[in-house]
Amino acid sequence: MTIDRDLTDDTLTVQQGATSTPVVGRIPVLDVQPVVDGGRWPSQAVPGELVPVRATVFREGHDAVAATAVLVRPDGTDGPSARMTLDNAGLSTWTATLSPDAEGLWGLRVEGWSDPYGTWDHDATIKVEAGVDVALMLEEGARLLQGAATTPGRTGEDAQVLREAATALRDTSRGDHERLDAGRSEAVRAVLDRLPVRELVSPSATYPLRVERKLAAFSAWYEFFPRSEGAHWDEQEQRWVSGTFRTAAERLPAIKDMGFDIAYLTPIHPIGRVNRKGPNNTLTAGPLDPGSPYAIGAAEGGHDAVHPDLGTFEDFDFFVARAKELGLEVALDIALQCAPDHPWVTEHPEWFTTRADGSIAYAENPPKKYQDIYPLNFDNDPAGIYAEVKRVVLLWVEHGVTLFRVDNPHTKPVEFWEWLIAEVNAEHPEVVWLAEAFTKPAMMHTLAKVGFQQSYTYFAWRNQAWELREYLTQLTTESAHYMIPNFWPTTHDILTPTMQYGGPPVFKLRAVLAALLSPSWGIYTGYELVEHAARPGAEEQLDNEKYQYRPRDFARAEREGWSLAPYLGKLNRVRNHHPALQQLRGTTFHATDDENVLAFTRRRVELDGTEDLVVVVVNLDPHAARETTVHLDMAALGRQWWETFTVVDEITGAQYQWGENNYVRLDPYVEPAHVFRVEG
Repeated sequence: MTIDRDLTDDTLTVQQGATSTPVVGRIPVLDVQPVVDGGRWPSQAVPGELVPVRATVFREGHDAVAATAVLVRPDGTDGPSARMTLDNAGLSTWTATLSPDAEGLWGLRVEGWSDPYGTWDHDATIKVEAGVDVALMLEEGARLLQGAATTPGRTGEDAQVLREAATALRDTSRGDHERLDAGRSEAVRAVLDRLPVRELVSPSATYPLRVERKLAAFSAWYEFFPRSEGAHWDEQEQRWVSGTFRTAAERLPAIKDMGFDIAYLTPIHPIGRVNRKGPNNTLTAGPLDPGSPYAIGAAEGGHDAVHPDLGTFEDFDFFVARAKELGLEVALDIALQCAPDHPWVTEHPEWFTTRADGSIAYAENPPKKYQDIYPLNFDNDPAGIYAEVKRVVLLWVEHGVTLFRVDNPHTKPVEFWEWLIAEVNAEHPEVVWLAEAFTKPAMMHTLAKVGFQQSYTYFAWRNQAWELREYLTQLTTESAHYMIPNFWPTTHDILTPTMQYGGPPVFKLRAVLAALLSPSWGIYTGYELVEHAARPGAEEQLDNEKYQYRPRDFARAEREGWSLAPYLGKLNRVRNHHPALQQLRGTTFHATDDENVLAFTRRRVELDGTEDLVVVVVNLDPHAARETTVHLDMAALGRQWWETFTVVDEITGAQYQWGENNYVRLDPYVEPAHVFRVEG
């Protein structure tokens, strides 16, 4: 890298290869946000999302400076723009809010500019008051407004306002202060706010902003094992009979009725027989044990095949078509690993790691061992593996899969995911990727930057109020412009101690937190039945469905009134009704006198000033009723401390009058949370 001065325009530039980028413009514009790693990767948004823009803009001396935020459409033309507000004068921080209106690769830039009207307004006010250069200042103002009236794009009505103000500034029959007031009138300011006089316009670089479909950020997932839906015990043959795609399709209406958007299937491929795991992850399986669907591949095929017990590709297409009829999309698990009898093991042994004794290394995460799985080694034949995985992914896209939940992406090279997602989304931009990466923040964040629209998080282990506040503050500020969290209270692999011992109240309160703190959330089937029996010594379900069939009697639970399905449906309806809950930003935590009670709001103010405000109060103690006072930060809600407003509980229908300080009693065995919509 070299630093040169271009002698033709006296602009200092940095030479990086064949490109030149201004180091600083005539009006410096620095620290533009949202920008990911200096623009190396695009920040993320969806159509209609309110994107907060921030930049540091200043200039030398005392003349007034201003800034404009501009979105650049995918075709390269300028789109929505907004004059920025000086948010912090001491730090020269300017802010604005913009909203893209279509999908595609947009751009974002900030333009700093000299504000001659602002400079005149400031100087003339001081000098006229002091009686210094009065005539000169009023004439300069008249010339400025007269010239501004001819600005291209100015309407005739607005131009007339400016010309009349210029005339009034020159009208010596009026008093000096009256003439000054004419040049500083609200009408003049309104005209110049709409189309200001801008000099020395200095644009920042244009940074990428990828705008993807709404489901990329706002979604509700329902995970299930298709083989369990319709599975039954055959008394005559004394064996389990697997469910099929067609019996699994019978579950789809109930998923839709609960308000979920996505039917997510665990792997549906043939399961290896070599080293097959038995119930509860035992090392030996009986001849009729189905094995883990994550041990992919057998004589019947690999990642590009369906398990014969589930049916055929025609049956899978029927499942996808039925989901589409109901308004559901289908997500499929991608697990890039192989059973020892996967066809790739014999066809491409170079894709695996061979140990010193000649055996292929199975997967390990000490002390855990996965003897039924061989991980791929991406360094042995990257070109071959890359091409094959892309072929497999596109095969499922052709069969109607629009979302992929990727198993353990952090155990594969990041550069592979960047390539794969870009390749697939170039042909199918509708495809959404969810990273199941429970790992270090650097890896989780980088996976998001290279293309994963959503990511699992550590929400399942954040149970105390202070933990949730701290974690959500990070997610809604530091990484909000590139990483969308997806909150899951449990998964087929995760059943935390909190979920094991809290009973129905904890399942309710954790659902409230997951559904309302994050725009994307999901549950694993059986959540609505409060399945909470854990395998001793493990944070996972007893009789884990990964290793055996698990049919469920949902109808009985609903008949007897102990299913949480209606409650989950209410939460999803609240989410769909409130725009504030469909965007990650806008979360404020509020003080309570009892740390066992968490209070937060989600607020969204549209560009036209309309507001959506939701107040949520949750008793985090699933074992006892809690009484406390909630102290709302009224300024954060755009209200004065003395104001009151009506709140209506979206769960119970109860109505209250709230203000700055509010008494709350929540009994977890009745209702563990208030979910209020604010009226007025």
